[in-house]
Amino acid sequence: MLEGLMGIAGKFYKAFIEGERWKLYLSGLGITLEMTVVALIFGMVLGVVVAVIRTAHDQQRPGRRNILLSILNALCKLYTTIIRGTPMMVQILIWGFVIFASSRDKVMVGIIGLGINSGAYAAEIVRGGLMSVDVGQSEAGRSLGLNYLDTMRFIVIPQAFKNILPSLGNEFITLFKDTSLVNTIGAAELTYQAMRIGGRNYDYMPPLIGSALIYLAIVIIFTWLQGKLERRLRQSDRR
Repeated sequence: MLEGLMGIAGKFYKAFIEGERWKLYLSGLGITLEMTVVALIFGMVLGVVVAVIRTAHDQQRPGRRNILLSILNALCKLYTTIIRGTPMMVQILIWGFVIFASSRDKVMVGIIGLGINSGAYAAEIVRGGLMSVDVGQSEAGRSLGLNYLDTMRFIVIPQAFKNILPSLGNEFITLFKDTSLVNTIGAAELTYQAMRIGGRNYDYMPPLIGSALIYLAIVIIFTWLQGKLERRLRQSDRR
């Protein structure tokens, strides 16, 4: 049994300590976090735009349809249907090997793919939040002389944000884990580094388990921070 434990310890030493390979994991984790944050910001901006267009279309008064808004709404529906209806892996492969096949910046390609995918889900989350705000809030804003965009920006969206925070937090965690798919196009994130080290040692078990534990630790931290933010928002509502 002692020999078995020594053998396992030796494998983990080769996977993490020997040749300062732990630095590769840190480098990969840094790229993973960078991709997550940038893709989330990109996806949120895209999602808010799509959600506002679709909400504005749905809230039009009968008999006062805007043709341009109808066209934009149709494009937004097509976008969300295609992105949500196809696997993330396939989308990443299309971005990496078809659309940006000649690009060497695989991290940026991954960010684009992740951001566009996240935008489709964020759009539905934000749209649900906007629709959950009482329509009287919008009417009150318009009665104060605010246009539609100002009403959404100053009145509706701040209220909707509190309602959708848990869903947005879950989307952030999902996006963080989905960055592992970008290793398929050669982006040097955490999973890519783990696979690279496993290939060098001809043993994939220690680096993959190690990377899984890193993902788990980061998700636990994100979940704790999300819960703390939600509690603070609830306390501010009581005041």
